[in-house]
Amino acid sequence: MSKIFIFLCFNILALGNLAHVSSAHKLGVYELKKGDFSIKVTNYGARVVSVILPDKNGKLADVVLGYDTIKEYMNDTGHFGAIVGRVANRIGGAQFTLNGTHYKLDANEGTNMLHGGKKGFSQVIWKVIKHEKKGPSPHITLFYHSADGEEGFPGGVLVFVTYTLSEPYKLSVTMKAKALNKATPVNLAQHSYWNLGGHDSGDILSDELQIFASHITPVDKMLIPTGEIVSVKKTPYDFLSPHVIKTPIKELPNGSKGYDINYVLNGYKTKKMKPVAVVYNKKSGRVMKLSSNSPGVQLYTGNYINNVKGKGGYVYQAYAALCLETQGFPDSVNHLNFPSQIVTPGKTYKHYMLHTFSSKKD
Repeated sequence: MSKIFIFLCFNILALGNLAHVSSAHKLGVYELKKGDFSIKVTNYGARVVSVILPDKNGKLADVVLGYDTIKEYMNDTGHFGAIVGRVANRIGGAQFTLNGTHYKLDANEGTNMLHGGKKGFSQVIWKVIKHEKKGPSPHITLFYHSADGEEGFPGGVLVFVTYTLSEPYKLSVTMKAKALNKATPVNLAQHSYWNLGGHDSGDILSDELQIFASHITPVDKMLIPTGEIVSVKKTPYDFLSPHVIKTPIKELPNGSKGYDINYVLNGYKTKKMKPVAVVYNKKSGRVMKLSSNSPGVQLYTGNYINNVKGKGGYVYQAYAALCLETQGFPDSVNHLNFPSQIVTPGKTYKHYMLHTFSSKKD
């Protein structure tokens, strides 16, 4: 654990009633800027609300879906741009057993839990503890205290996320969490919806996608993992070689409207940084390369977006963007063969993402 992280934990603990401090903090939107590359973040859900990038001709566009006002984010059900947790993705039956104790969680998707429950980290106010707007590495760090018993989870947890810009056109996301008094599952994910053509440019079906994963964790009809880890070979889930999304999406089984599946990243058993995915939008020339230390990544193609009024009044429809949510495997608390997401007191959860943007001519 870094000395800086320990220092932050002790100083925040010294504030006393952490839940009160977080909830009382004012809402705002904070910008990070490096040349013609900029992002904006709100402390409501620690959300990325815009990412401005040049295309192959130098034209700037916002490449993430979102809204014009914080009030609209409060009514958002798609987790646009948010940090989701305490446990991202789904927990089957909204329950698990840990160290002999059975925990019943807040079910918010039928009988299952999705992205931390009805409240979750995407629907709370985070405290901004550092904001360097410009300079060599503009960055912002946000903090949230998740109380013991919140949404049914055991133990208190201190959570930090830092967004940092660096050259050339790099956005890093650092998520850390410290369990205070009980062992607890922690699986954070950054839930931005990416459209490299611009948030208002239509669908992403013609985007070229590559995912560095030769296996997936298949799911049942409720999108809960079966516990298997299966090969993508000769299936529509195979993105080992780059190709456009619209071709295999038509071949998905069980009448699926699109992708909503966890990929098992190659080398997933190590906690080192590894390549995750590459997205290329031919029209704009924009490229996004993603790497992470996580074992998995959820590919979601915005299948259930339907008439959502977004920024500038533009109306988002299905496939308006894709999400690449690096994460631990869904429902890992109920599958002993999945990498553990349990964090014990004195240990620190660390999740890193690096987005590297570029552009290329035809």
